[in-house]
Amino acid sequence: MAETYTLYKLIVLYMLDKVDFPLTTSQISEFILDKGYTTYFRLQETLSELTDSELLRIETTHNRTLYRLTETGADTIHFFSNKISPEIRTEIDDFLKEKQYDLKEEVAVKSDYYLKTDHQFEVQCQIVENGSSLIDMRITVPTEKEAKAIVNNWNLKNQEIYASLLSQLL
Repeated sequence: MAETYTLYKLIVLYMLDKVDFPLTTSQISEFILDKGYTTYFRLQETLSELTDSELLRIETTHNRTLYRLTETGADTIHFFSNKISPEIRTEIDDFLKEKQYDLKEEVAVKSDYYLKTDHQFEVQCQIVENGSSLIDMRITVPTEKEAKAIVNNWNLKNQEIYASLLSQLL
């Protein structure tokens, strides 16, 4: 059982090593759960242990969790990647190749909100490409309900909003 549990950890590390952007919990889950490697709860334990042992770094917003490989995590997977069978590595590589644009686009769009000292909410909406902000917009609204709506709509309509802004400004 310990060997199987180690395999789950190595799969997660391998996935993150193969991309140049963080992955969300749901993106990691999509591969591991769809392939039937483990259960949702076991995957959550795996992610928690990888984070606690500082092999992964976590970034959280109100609506999602992102995982990045740390330097120690990268060293670990480079040393132990041969413990993952060639078949599983191929499955991961194929999954990432097939989904790369969707995966990258999902993490390149960021939105979050927080309560300001004046009891209003500030919402930050971003699109990041290759480490640079294409847009970084902050909007202040009076209620948390409005802040949540903006976050949700940004995640759904960011391309349309960005294109509209550019057409209005250029």
